[in-house]
Amino acid sequence: MFDQLTHRVVQAPMAGTSTPELAVAVCNAGGLGFVALGALDAQGAGRAIRAVRQGTGRTFGVNLFCHVPARRDARREAGWIDALRPVFHRFGAEPPDGLSEIYPSFRGNDDMLSVLLAERPDIVGCHFGLPAPDQIAALKAAGCKLWATATSVAEGRAIRQAGFDVIVAQGWEAGGHRGIFDPDGPDGRLDHAALVRALLPVGLPVVAAGAIMDRAAARAAMDAGAAAVQCGTAFLRAPEAATSAPHRAALSGGQTVMTRAISGRPARCLVNDFSGIDDAAAADYPLAYDIGKALNAAALARGHTGYGAFWAGTGAAVSVARPAAETVAAISP
Repeated sequence: MFDQLTHRVVQAPMAGTSTPELAVAVCNAGGLGFVALGALDAQGAGRAIRAVRQGTGRTFGVNLFCHVPARRDARREAGWIDALRPVFHRFGAEPPDGLSEIYPSFRGNDDMLSVLLAERPDIVGCHFGLPAPDQIAALKAAGCKLWATATSVAEGRAIRQAGFDVIVAQGWEAGGHRGIFDPDGPDGRLDHAALVRALLPVGLPVVAAGAIMDRAAARAAMDAGAAAVQCGTAFLRAPEAATSAPHRAALSGGQTVMTRAISGRPARCLVNDFSGIDDAAAADYPLAYDIGKALNAAALARGHTGYGAFWAGTGAAVSVARPAAETVAAISP
């Protein structure tokens, strides 16, 4: 699989900021592009896959969220709405009366599975967990290679036992949502190099992910045993990415923190007003993300950009504004 790549650089899916155009640019530069489907419905997923195919004949991947459906707790949800109400009032707005599960899991999503079986993308990646066994069997029968994110050896073993082909070792320093299967479980917080070394005995190829911003970091990850490196933050300032102007501007600050406040799951973002909110009582994912997006919209309506989901890894400050193809070449080990 990796032998087909000119550069063993994988573009992280990054729901909301990656685009088919970004995946195409990375693929055509000799890397491996991914298009994120986790925030799309089945029709949107089909359009995104076809858009990538129109732009490149090279191998590419898609990525899905496989989280356990939200645990509904009316008291907790009402409490989180009340906690954010004063912030909404700062911008002359009211919070929503209730929270919705805006991003359905791929687990049990027959419509999304039907699209994947019809389109047959080369690679199907999974984040937050694994699909149901029947979904796995169907995707394998369709010829898709299966990847999944691991933050621990236990998760890596589960990925292998499920019949997957590749493990993405997401280090603690990585930007965006932590791919941990159980967000309330223990987290060893290993950096990507330590995690790669720990996962190698599992017996699958391992892709290193987490603040890999230049060739030196990529070579170090490969020296640790990685088959390739996955980069997200390094592509956030590419013209092909959908990164908002405030997000791009904030990258130069570089300070990041892990928080649940924005979405209800641990995620690394640039420090801003939202990341400063106590997240102990946050509603479950993706319910918290529903009100988080509403709060950002209310703030933006008053010209305030401090409540965006500015996902980024710890190397954000050294990100470079350049075409995606140049980033692939610059990072290639």
